Amino acid sequence: MSDPFREPTTQDTVLAAMRAVLSDDHSFERGLACLHDLVDQLAREEGATGLSDLTVALSLELAETLRRIARDEGLAATDLAEIWFAD
Repeated sequence: MSDPFREPTTQDTVLAAMRAVLSDDHSFERGLACLHDLVDQLAREEGATGLSDLTVALSLELAETLRRIARDEGLAATDLAEIWFAD
């Protein structure tokens, strides 16, 4: 059984989303606008399924990143997540 969140198209979209936000240190707004354009295009072309796939893929990538950081810092990943998302 294949994992739809690990398919090249979804991974390419995740990478494009991250690049849009991280690409221009001097213009967060421009990166955010690129991300909105990417999400709008995905919604038009793949609808709710594409948006759902992207959301899950981004969540999985964030969780894996938090696990790596937590491991490197000697913390539990769930504790780091709570700190990361604290108001």
